[in-house]
Amino acid sequence: MMKVGLVLLFAAYAYGCGTPSHAPLVSRVVNGEDARPYSWPWQISLQYLSGSGYYHTCGGTLLSPNWVMTAGHCIGPRTYRVVLGDYDLTTGEGYEQIRSVENIVVHPQWNENCLACGNDIAMIKLASPAILNDKVQPSCVPQSGEIAPHNDPCYITGWGRLYSGGPAASKLQQALLPVVGHDICSSNDWWGSSVKLTMICGGGDIRSGCHGDSGGPLNCRGADGKWYVHGVTSFVSSLGCNTIKKPTVFTRTSFFTEWIADTMLQY
Repeated sequence: MMKVGLVLLFAAYAYGCGTPSHAPLVSRVVNGEDARPYSWPWQISLQYLSGSGYYHTCGGTLLSPNWVMTAGHCIGPRTYRVVLGDYDLTTGEGYEQIRSVENIVVHPQWNENCLACGNDIAMIKLASPAILNDKVQPSCVPQSGEIAPHNDPCYITGWGRLYSGGPAASKLQQALLPVVGHDICSSNDWWGSSVKLTMICGGGDIRSGCHGDSGGPLNCRGADGKWYVHGVTSFVSSLGCNTIKKPTVFTRTSFFTEWIADTMLQY
């Protein structure tokens, strides 16, 4: 726990975390909506090289100037870059920070052939640190073992598809995804045994993450008023992104707090 405190609390207090300069316009909109520009300043776009261009593949969360967290299933044998401070992926707005990648550490127990086995998490070390400003800021990380309560009004953010088979969003989207408690989410008529204690569920009705949101954060506001990344977007139902009783499933960040801290120390 000492290492966890030294690394993550250092990131939180040295740089500040979870307090956007441009406050999110949180609402009860049940579908996704355009986020207020730069109101989720830890949201990044993970992009891969194809031909002569880079293309968005996943989201991620800035935890410190040098480190980004994303999903293990987002990582493959490709050349990646991280774009920070972006809002509309189709337009150069002048605030973007583009960073090449120095190192990628996928959780050692991640198994790409078993998404429901869990451990869908990876850390990306940037080749040069992000410059923190009103458009680029880190999220807070919850304490080890902390569990967001049932119905906690958390928000998913990303540039994923607007609906199953639909177009990808150009502007950053946000959607209210209330937490579904593990007892409910793991019941037989919900996700059953596919959902482990290392995961957290959100939504389960017409609100959902979708393809392209993977790796991005589940943002929950703490009692201190700061935003914490309680989840890493992992998977949705094969029946479609908006399936009743099939909430979006996230890797539960607080289960991996120590691994995150160890990774930031070792690399």
